Amino acid sequence: MLRECIDLCPNEFWLSTAHKNAFWQVAYHTLFFTHLYLQENAAAFRPWQHHQGSVQHPDGIPGPSNPDSTLPLIPEPYTKAQVLEYWLICDRMVDPSVDVLNLESPECGFWWYKVSKLEHQMISIRHIQHHAAQLADRLRSEVDVGIQWVGSR
Repeated sequence: MLRECIDLCPNEFWLSTAHKNAFWQVAYHTLFFTHLYLQENAAAFRPWQHHQGSVQHPDGIPGPSNPDSTLPLIPEPYTKAQVLEYWLICDRMVDPSVDVLNLESPECGFWWYKVSKLEHQMISIRHIQHHAAQLADRLRSEVDVGIQWVGSR
């Protein structure tokens, strides 16, 4: 459903500032954390080849600005083609990554979460669902584009 939202987003809506965060920002943010949280831990993460890490908030969603930093707040906008490429990379990672995760581990591998690995994966799925729904709602309300519900395969 996330891929369909990205794919069906009209080009003129991709960079729109009508919302606090542009469509590209929410889509990239979702994929960034999907990619990150498919890793065993934070140390195992290797960013996507087009990742712009020299910013204050590399996931694309601006948080508070660090007044002492000379870095830009967020990355330059990613194109729809780049984000679709990143989606494909993340999608191909899901099965092999989940197959090797120790879902019985009491620690998730990310210091900012104090949950088990299984609970963390559920949080990650919920994060993807949240942002896919957010983008689907934008498409429906702003440009009258509907997204198909994807159930079990």
